[in-house]
Formats: sequence, C-alpha cells, structure tokens
Amino acid sequence: MSIPVITISREYGSGGRAIGEKLAKELGIPFYNKELILMAAKESGLSEEYIKKAEQQKSTSFLYGLYMGAQQLPMNDQIFLIQSKIIREIAEKGPCVIVGRCADYVLRERKDLLSVFIHAPLSFRAQRAQKVYEKTASNIEEIKAFGTMMGFEVIEIK
Repeated sequence: MSIPVITISREYGSGGRAIGEKLAKELGIPFYNKELILMAAKESGLSEEYIKKAEQQKSTSFLYGLYMGAQQLPMNDQIFLIQSKIIREIAEKGPCVIVGRCADYVLRERKDLLSVFIHAPLSFRAQRAQKVYEKTASNIEEIKAFGTMMGFEVIEIK
C-alpha cells in the first residue's frame, strides 16, 4: 500500500498539529505546518511575522476583490497563492503530512490525497489552548471570537 499525501485541517486547540506530527513520524514521511510560513517568506521576500498576520485576516469581499483585481491582489490573497504553489511542489515530491493552510483545497484534485478534519468539543479546545499555548484569558471566549473573526459559526457542544 502506498502512502498518500495527507492534509489535516483542524479547529484551533483540537490537537491537529500534534496528531499530524505523530502521524508523519510514525509513517516516516515529512511534516509541514509552520515551515510553510518560512518557505513562503523566503519565496516572497516578506517577513515571517507579516505572513503570520496576513494569514489570520479574513479575505476581502468579492466585489472589492474584483475592483482591486485590475490593480493588485490583496496581500493575503498573494500569500495564499505563494503558499499554494509551495504546497503543490511539496506534494509532488511524495508522501507527506501538511497541516492547515487550505492544503486540502489546494490539492483537492490529487488522486493520492487523504484529507482529515480534526475537531473537539469547545471545552476541550479551551483547556488544551490554555495548557499548550499558555493562554490565560477566557479561552472559551477567545476561541469563539477567533472562530467568528474567521467567518465560522461557533457552536458549543456539551
């Protein structure tokens, strides 16, 4: 059995990154997560911090994009295109695990793709974020706010 390219999408605090790292190690294949930020920084000439910040911004509206498209793509869209190119190049090299960065969408037409979504109850994610990321604020509210900012409907499952 051949090992596919594996993409992992996840909810913040669900443990998707840790699961991806363990999976890659167990399978003996490369793991990519934040490394893609460094690769995009090298490719674009932008700083890692700038790319991290741009990734967290919501994409602009469709109409604004059409208007500005004649002039220049918004920076977060440019970064998405750079990271997409890097993701496709990585996948061409062979089996690997890629976490986040819309890799499931970027690679959606590959026949050797296994896409996984990791989720967990809000209470677990808040506790994990507090423990792993040393968050001290009201983590449940912080996670809800982050989800809302990213355009997701945030529902607490008990």
